[in-house]
Amino acid sequence: MKPVVLCYPKCGTCQKAEKWLKANGIEYTYRPIKEQNPTKEELTEWFGRSELPINKWFNTSGLLYKENNMKDKVKTLSIDELIDILSQNGLMVKRPVLLAGDKVLVGFKEDDWKTLFGK
Repeated sequence: MKPVVLCYPKCGTCQKAEKWLKANGIEYTYRPIKEQNPTKEELTEWFGRSELPINKWFNTSGLLYKENNMKDKVKTLSIDELIDILSQNGLMVKRPVLLAGDKVLVGFKEDDWKTLFGK
């Protein structure tokens, strides 16, 4: 099964990730994160598989994050409440999100992607 990459086309980090995938000959399925927002159920599952703290799932440089004062909210709200917020708008989610088998990577760290794909 091809990996799935949730991206936003205007996101520079997503563009870098896609360029890397193509340069390494890795076929993938593209899922536009804004139009096909991850559901609460998907995010709950992915969060568990990612082994990341919930604050690492937020796009901290985005306008929505700043406008909604998320910096303080991620410290006080429950994980369930935070996943609910993430599920309401894909642009709140840090991108790209890579789903490959049982692995979930958030953001593009080339070394992590190299390790995952054996490159």
